[in-house]
Amino acid sequence: MFPMRYPPLALVLLAVPVGFLVSAYHPIWGGLILISAMSLSALGLFDLTQPHSSVLRNYPISARLRFLLETFRPEIRQYFVESDQDATPFSREQRALVYRRAKGIDGLRPFGTQLDVEKLGHEWINHSMQPSHLASHDFRVKIGGAHCTQPYSASVLNISGMSYGALSPTAIEALNKGAAAGGFAHTTGEGSISPFHRAGGGDLVWQVASGYFGCRTPDGSFSEEKFTANAASDQVKMIEVKLSQGAKPGHGGILPGAKVTEAIAEARGVEVGEDCISPSSHSAFSTPLELCAFLQQLRELSGGKPVGIKLCVGHPWEWFALAKAFAQTGQSPDFITVDGAEGGTGAAPAEFADHYGAPLREGLMLVHNTLQGLGIRDRTRIIVSGKLISAFDICRMFALGADACNMARGFMFAIGCIQAQACHSGKCPTGVTTQDPGRYRALVVDDKYQRVAKFHANTMHTLKEAIEASGLQHPRDLTAHHLMIRVNSREVRSAASQYHWLEQGELLGADVSHPAFAKYWDHVRADSFAIAI
Repeated sequence: MFPMRYPPLALVLLAVPVGFLVSAYHPIWGGLILISAMSLSALGLFDLTQPHSSVLRNYPISARLRFLLETFRPEIRQYFVESDQDATPFSREQRALVYRRAKGIDGLRPFGTQLDVEKLGHEWINHSMQPSHLASHDFRVKIGGAHCTQPYSASVLNISGMSYGALSPTAIEALNKGAAAGGFAHTTGEGSISPFHRAGGGDLVWQVASGYFGCRTPDGSFSEEKFTANAASDQVKMIEVKLSQGAKPGHGGILPGAKVTEAIAEARGVEVGEDCISPSSHSAFSTPLELCAFLQQLRELSGGKPVGIKLCVGHPWEWFALAKAFAQTGQSPDFITVDGAEGGTGAAPAEFADHYGAPLREGLMLVHNTLQGLGIRDRTRIIVSGKLISAFDICRMFALGADACNMARGFMFAIGCIQAQACHSGKCPTGVTTQDPGRYRALVVDDKYQRVAKFHANTMHTLKEAIEASGLQHPRDLTAHHLMIRVNSREVRSAASQYHWLEQGELLGADVSHPAFAKYWDHVRADSFAIAI
């Protein structure tokens, strides 16, 4: 079937013989038609074959109109539409920042900030009159506790989980190849490790979710044998057990059989053409203690690689029960990825996307406070994800307790995503979130992976400048005292004084003043996620 996005190219090609016919009777008009048709035909054929713009490859000639409108977009927005700061879900300014850094164009701001610094909630990082001078922007964090024999030195910025199936094969390959070039990690998403993850050679964080894709038996249970085979790969550096995600916490998923191609079936360990179901909960464990045992089992089966969990914070007592199990067994995860409710996905029910799960700030602080209060914060690294774009976003998360950050949509922008919000339709205009070969072939891996690496490098360089400006040596040196927040028109407070922070080992004492802990802490046990009130 002839794709409906090619009619403009077809029309100008047909106009060439029309020009010849007209020129036989009206040389001037025929010549104009012929020259115009041949020029546009050449332009269309060039669009169809050039490797740099996937939009042009998918929409030859007609996409030029988009670029023309983009040229006038700042003026149109200034007079008629919203400001550059209006986020839906990412503002034009945020996306433009990624595009510039991915292309190696400077991200400088002329004429001062466009933000209202007097606005309630405005945030900034305090700087020092004695800036530091750092040799490198390659900030690293060691992940791997006492039970881990193959710790991983991770970049403080890595690619968050996005499955093959949700993303196209060329998008996955470009992301992984970019991670390899930039020296950072790429989380697989729950769809397991595909050939396109392996093609780039980049470090992988293998995400194991409730469907146990890549390590499942025919009935959907966990398979030790298949897990061991995949985890043994040198490319796999860490294992992440996904409990929930911010965009749709507590919600399972299904990939319809019609979308389960041979490559997807191979990666996930399912049958071609059959529905691929992700249950809403795991079958390998049902209590906090059982989860701790499962994490240790994966650590042993993987040969001592770091094993962690990913969750969006929901019922606080369930998290408290899990934390008590960590302290009781001494088997803390090597890392915890806290996903905020503002996290994205290809498709989620509107109610879940808008109103379920704790936002990243609250989730991070609860997890950090709990581990700190139990005196086990040093055992476990906290990684955060959820609508992070800039170096300031990273600084803010470090100030609130994070050890590293994951980013998904930022890296999607780097490989060409234009926030068309058609991820669920299979008609992504840039070939990022589609399994249509006619669309994803427009995304040229050898061009886009360089943008992934450049975006990471330029963001890390800006992070280095921010850390130097604060007189520090590493992002982990940022504390809640560095982050300032405007609380009203006449008052600003640091995050250290704005929020309630637990002292080291405070939860081991008799009195806990933090309201969330005072209400639930004594009513949970390590052997159950339930609360007894």
